[in-house]
Amino acid sequence: MTIRLLLGDQLNYKHSWYSSTDDEVIYFMAEMRQETDYTRHHIQKVVAFFLSMRNFKNWLEEKGHQVVYYQLDHENNKQDLTKNLKQLIKEHNANKFEYQLPDEYRLDEQLTEICKNLDIETHAYDSEHFLTSRTDLADFYEGKKQYTMEYFYRHMRKKYDIMMVNDKDPEGGKWNFDKSNRKKWKGDPEIPHERGFRKDASDIITLLDEHGVETMGTIDATNFSWPTSREDALSVLNYFCKNLLVHFGDYQDAMHTDEKFLFHSRLSFALNSKMLHPKEVVDAVIEYWREHKDDIHISQVEGFVRQIIGWREYMRGIYWKEMPGYRRSNKLDNQNQLPEFYWTAKTKMNCLHHSIKESLDEAYAHHIQRLMITGNYALLSMVHPDEVCDWYLGVYIDAIEWVEITNTRGMSQYADGGIIATKPYVSSGSYINKMSNYCKDCHYKVSKKTEEDACPFNSLYWNFLDEKRSYFEDNQRMNMMLSTLDKMDKEKLKALKERANAIIKNPDEY
Repeated sequence: MTIRLLLGDQLNYKHSWYSSTDDEVIYFMAEMRQETDYTRHHIQKVVAFFLSMRNFKNWLEEKGHQVVYYQLDHENNKQDLTKNLKQLIKEHNANKFEYQLPDEYRLDEQLTEICKNLDIETHAYDSEHFLTSRTDLADFYEGKKQYTMEYFYRHMRKKYDIMMVNDKDPEGGKWNFDKSNRKKWKGDPEIPHERGFRKDASDIITLLDEHGVETMGTIDATNFSWPTSREDALSVLNYFCKNLLVHFGDYQDAMHTDEKFLFHSRLSFALNSKMLHPKEVVDAVIEYWREHKDDIHISQVEGFVRQIIGWREYMRGIYWKEMPGYRRSNKLDNQNQLPEFYWTAKTKMNCLHHSIKESLDEAYAHHIQRLMITGNYALLSMVHPDEVCDWYLGVYIDAIEWVEITNTRGMSQYADGGIIATKPYVSSGSYINKMSNYCKDCHYKVSKKTEEDACPFNSLYWNFLDEKRSYFEDNQRMNMMLSTLDKMDKEKLKALKERANAIIKNPDEY
């Protein structure tokens, strides 16, 4: 008998394992406290994984496969992967254990240790999801000093013949239409309602309550709206193509108080749980665009494709190249605590209030909210990256460490010292005002710098540059900002720093 393990983010309906049935194979899945408790997760994240796992288990059984599934309250559930597997192998007198390579380093270590201590045959298989192996990115950048994502992205376009005229030239005459993807949404064009679902999650919520699983955020128990099956996921993909793709690129960086999702696809959970394959997503979007070229500009499509085959695969490659040391990186030596308002959204700063409240209400915020609002504030406030990572890993439904830690510790917090980002992604209030309507009705004034009603981002920005200038003096991309800092009147800088330090000392009063 062979025991095959399936983790909660390995819901790949197209995996070759399922092409045939075998009475000598048992698939094992489990809802475990090991996974609910390694960080404090958003309740919608836990519910989404449990519902998706249960749907996948039902699909496997419908296909004729044998499945052992431990719900959280199963009498045999030891709540620990090692103990559960040891018990199951003994119970079924298994002579072989197989698993798909996990995407989190902690689980990779755990499964390696499990196999080391088993006296039966073991084998690890690819999850058949990503377009690259764990080591492809490291091989691509071997001998290079900088890991510029753009070159890797072009390599992927060529390798998979995605939007290429020939083996050298991209469609549209440009590789990257990022400069076309920075429009501020001002109420027009109209944004279609997101593709949601009316699922009843009451049973799982009750289960979590009964077992004392600590979560964050809110949930509508009878109107859970995330995709939790392949059918759901394909429906969201189809809806994105038909209703949102037409303006996705234009407004992918925009933010607005009245619109939580704008033209974003909300496919990240379906992708990261592997219910959808990145290539089928990209192919579907490109195919729809080709059929509607008169209505959809190439910039809308390229911006989406870049996120999937460029950024997503790039981040995973960095993760496996740099772990385990990456999870301890803190190159800027930031030590402050994350403010309490990250768990309550109770702040007078309108941009942070909306971005955090949406995160707590929906288990989601789009990439600019994460990078330039919540991440920007945490970096300017010099919060320890461990605290920032714990919050991001818990609050977002699509957050699995391989993609969360690289985006947070690298892109957002510059804790890796520039492996991913060539400069820190920080800004004053002017960028937020440029890309959103958050500043319009804010308690603070984006035009002011040091007054009581001045936007906190303004003083925090200059204080950060002054405090951390020694880290950036050799960074050419920081020359202009540091030059402006050098020319600043000393009394003005002193006033900015006093204002910033007051905010950093008592953040929850702002």
